[in-house]
Amino acid sequence: MAEGLDASGPRVRDDMTVEVALSLMAGARVEYLLLCDGDDQLTGSITRAELAVHRGSSTYTDRIRLRDVAPGAHRPASA
Repeated sequence: MAEGLDASGPRVRDDMTVEVALSLMAGARVEYLLLCDGDDQLTGSITRAELAVHRGSSTYTDRIRLRDVAPGAHRPASA
């Protein structure tokens, strides 16, 4: 997890899409989200700036999940 992030910050499932995450960040006026797996275990974090880079990529689709783009986040073996 990135240093300086509040561990009590906004937590979301890592299977959320980038589009939904960006919308949530805008509505909550936050710059980052803490990512959790299906067992509610913290797997990493992602910032609005990191998501913006992926959203601007030529390979981006609205089906990309946070766990697919988060640095160091757990990726299931089937992915």
